[in-house]
Amino acid sequence: MIAAVGDVLSAHGPAVQAAASYAPSDYSIHFFLQLAVILLACRVVGWAGKRFLNQPQVVGEMIAGVVLGPSLLGLFFPDVQAAIFPKETRGVLYAGAQLGVGLYMFLVGLTLRLDHFQTKAKSAAMVSAAGIAVPFALAFLVTPLLLNVPGLFAEGISTGSATLFMGACIALTAFPMLARIIHERGLADTALGTLSLTAGAFDDAVSWCVLAIVLATFGAGAGVAILAIGGAILYALFLVLFGKRLLAPLGRAVEAKGEMSMTVLSVTLMLFCLSAFFMDAIGIHAIFGGFILGVFMPRGLFVEELKRKVEPLAVVLLLPMFFTYSGLNTRMDTVSSLPLLLIALGVLAVSILAKFGACWAAARLAGEDNRTALGIGALMNSRGLMELIIINIGLQKGIIGPTLFAMLVLMAIVTTVMATPLFEAVYGKRARASGELGTIDRTQAA
Repeated sequence: MIAAVGDVLSAHGPAVQAAASYAPSDYSIHFFLQLAVILLACRVVGWAGKRFLNQPQVVGEMIAGVVLGPSLLGLFFPDVQAAIFPKETRGVLYAGAQLGVGLYMFLVGLTLRLDHFQTKAKSAAMVSAAGIAVPFALAFLVTPLLLNVPGLFAEGISTGSATLFMGACIALTAFPMLARIIHERGLADTALGTLSLTAGAFDDAVSWCVLAIVLATFGAGAGVAILAIGGAILYALFLVLFGKRLLAPLGRAVEAKGEMSMTVLSVTLMLFCLSAFFMDAIGIHAIFGGFILGVFMPRGLFVEELKRKVEPLAVVLLLPMFFTYSGLNTRMDTVSSLPLLLIALGVLAVSILAKFGACWAAARLAGEDNRTALGIGALMNSRGLMELIIINIGLQKGIIGPTLFAMLVLMAIVTTVMATPLFEAVYGKRARASGELGTIDRTQAA
């Protein structure tokens, strides 16, 4: 009986490659087990983070992803971790992860208040510019020092490419995580939330474009960068000029019927998939396709109906796959000496100074009061799983080594965990007490 149960998670492909070949049913068996384990881990860790650390559910989900990976479960129970998450099945998990995070960012785009953006355009532009310029400036100063430490970067990498990569990592904002924190903290309909989301979206887009340039210098060719940057600009211009006009009939159909029909829902989801496909295909990321399409979708009853039909499944079932997939590629045991730990702490300090400090200063210069500027800085400093995605690409492409990868993972986790308590300390608590800000969305945080 024990042998039979254990055999369920083994490969069942053709006999000639029985030890390594997975049949379609094997992927199905693992997929449903993985989903169950992911949901359990996210709920338990999310509850613990909320109960003991006052962290939102999304931060618990990020940590749960790392817990299920080689850093914890794989470290203490490697056979169990390998049985549940074999490498051969991770392609299926990756596709589900992209669907989850893409749908979520599509929903975030639906709630973006363009009127708030117009009133805060100056502040958003200054915060975004500072959030890009200062990280790259500091990366220019520290990267030559890191290049002198063996094993951090690939051998033979140029100073320029290494600097661009580090600048992109430091400048990155955890756009999906930022969106969920804003939603859970009751900021979705506020000028501060829209300002932070807009600046974060632009900073992430620039970071991905810079990554495309770095990859081009590693043999992928200049066409990679041209396609990514040029394609994204053309798509954005197309939606700005024609998006609302072409998508308006969907909103009118919902208003006329009083609800969203299955036909309108299917057309909407088809458009989302095409938008995500295009942005992924040109080398940016699927989430930006979902987000920018959502910005130009009809408002009113259309948004209410779409969120009612799609949001629970996207947030509870699909999005946790995104965090887990990234966590499966994360190791925290490679920073194994005091000098390396000091370097890791230095990278963390520079990253906080570059992002939190720069965005706070830019918001102040743009005319925001000190409390609002501190709140913006706290939100923009969160990096989360977007950081893990970009450094995973760097590791896979041979730009960085496992040790620098672990240092950047540490930076991503610390800056994300500190975002919510820091925001509440400098802005949230006083704003709620004065009535400027609503209560925390407990339905999302629970």
